[in-house]
Amino acid sequence: MDMTAANATFKSMDEGTAEDWAAIQHHFMPFAAELPGRILKHLQLLEGDYGGFPVDRLEHSLQCATRAHRAGEREDYVVAALLHDIGDTLGTFNHPDIAAAILKPFVSEKLHWIVERHGIFQGYYFFHHIGRDRDMREAFRGHPHFADTARFCELYDQSAFDSSYDSAPLSFFEPMVQRLFERPINSIYKLDD
Repeated sequence: MDMTAANATFKSMDEGTAEDWAAIQHHFMPFAAELPGRILKHLQLLEGDYGGFPVDRLEHSLQCATRAHRAGEREDYVVAALLHDIGDTLGTFNHPDIAAAILKPFVSEKLHWIVERHGIFQGYYFFHHIGRDRDMREAFRGHPHFADTARFCELYDQSAFDSSYDSAPLSFFEPMVQRLFERPINSIYKLDD
């Protein structure tokens, strides 16, 4: 069986063979290698989407990442800052969950937690204006990542709506995205070394 073009032949997974899974793996690896490009394309969907904000969602993401980079944050942190709102288009009511799910296999538990909870922590700056409890984040007080998440929102997220800020372009972050998404570190599908 030629694995370069073959597909699996089963009709249900319980019929699968080692050859079927070898064919699937053969196709999976090139697809997985294209993940950074798909992420960058999806991030570009945020361009032009203002949602009433002073800057569009892409500019907000670029500002967040640029601020983190200029402050000397680690590269994985900068990429997390860049992608923290990538879920806005598909997860309108749960965008932090979408971003956290994308990042989870590639970042530390701490960075995953920061991205997953940033929506609640960001609420400190505006929930009281829309009839919500701005102190909703207090439910997490005492968690090991509480201060880090509050810091992310204070320094990078809530301050990234300045239409005159000189953000780095998306192309500046592309190599960082490529490096982060090369190999998962936390996945049941982790590649063997």
